[in-house]
Amino acid sequence: MTRVAVGMSGGVDSAVSALLLKRQGLDVIGVFMNNWEEKDENGVCTSQADWQDVQDSCEVIGIPCYSVNFAREYEERVFSLFLKEYSLGRTPNPDVLCNREIKFRAFLDHSLKIGADRIATGHFVRTDAEGRLLKGADPMKEQSYFLYMLKRRQLRMSLFPVGGMTKAQVRAAAREAGLPVSEKKDSTGICFIGERRFKTFLKGFLPSQPGDIVSLDGEVLGRHEGLMYHTIGQRRGLGIGGRGDGRSWFVADKDLKGNRLIVVQGEDHPRLFSSGADVEDLTWVGDPPCPEGEETAVRVKLRYRQPDQEARLTLTGDAASLRFIRPQRAVTPGQSAVFYQDDVCLGGGIITRAIQNEKDL
Repeated sequence: MTRVAVGMSGGVDSAVSALLLKRQGLDVIGVFMNNWEEKDENGVCTSQADWQDVQDSCEVIGIPCYSVNFAREYEERVFSLFLKEYSLGRTPNPDVLCNREIKFRAFLDHSLKIGADRIATGHFVRTDAEGRLLKGADPMKEQSYFLYMLKRRQLRMSLFPVGGMTKAQVRAAAREAGLPVSEKKDSTGICFIGERRFKTFLKGFLPSQPGDIVSLDGEVLGRHEGLMYHTIGQRRGLGIGGRGDGRSWFVADKDLKGNRLIVVQGEDHPRLFSSGADVEDLTWVGDPPCPEGEETAVRVKLRYRQPDQEARLTLTGDAASLRFIRPQRAVTPGQSAVFYQDDVCLGGGIITRAIQNEKDL
């Protein structure tokens, strides 16, 4: 009998994944990954409630479960890079690294060691017989953006039972089975920050580096506490309302050498839009979509939940240049650009530079 280790987070998606696999007659084990060790103001581990939800769900499903600690691996492989990127003024996506380094590396390796044949997660993605990564069926929940760093070997070892379902169908299946997490809210944001304000959390690891907030012509409009606390396109938290023509101010760029935050007024200001981008650290699920030096048409997501955008991609070794068919707003260094052809996720890379002018491409 095929043994499957299901990575269970305490949420409804992974619980239903385990339920469906159990109903298929597979030998299913629930595994809770404790990736972040921290206690709240009452001295209670913040992951304890999720672990209890995993235990309660597994009891209903009728499968064994246990917890495994990957906190050290998470700190070394994910959190340290997260802090390094922010210290360099970029805006990283730790979920992408967590999937590559923890869920589909540390967890996969651990599962094979304990005798599992496959692993499974509650991600809303699909795979095909060729080991390609496909978008999930629910356009509002599909998560291929977060898994673009995976390789076909990892995908062939993985099952995604809810990838062909909608979120409503997942909750309905949970209710029908009497799972205690059927109405549990989805987690949002970065797991290790939780409900805290992002700036408050980051200040605990990266000291403030105050500098000027300036307009495009260099006029000083206010002060910032550190470039790492801001991201391209940001409107809230600048503290310079009432200046200029009364419209909202938005972060347009970061002057790293001068430690200046550059802002513009109006959400449709031209400096908020880019005609292209440079991308590095490319990874491909399978083969690259075109030979090096040749240009090919792709669709690209520059952030999660963004509709696919048309672009032209040119590869140069481990880097690429993107030319957007329509200018894109708030292209952010540190974020991932993920490439698609129809429903197939090809791979992606890290944005290193947004390009405002066509002549710079």
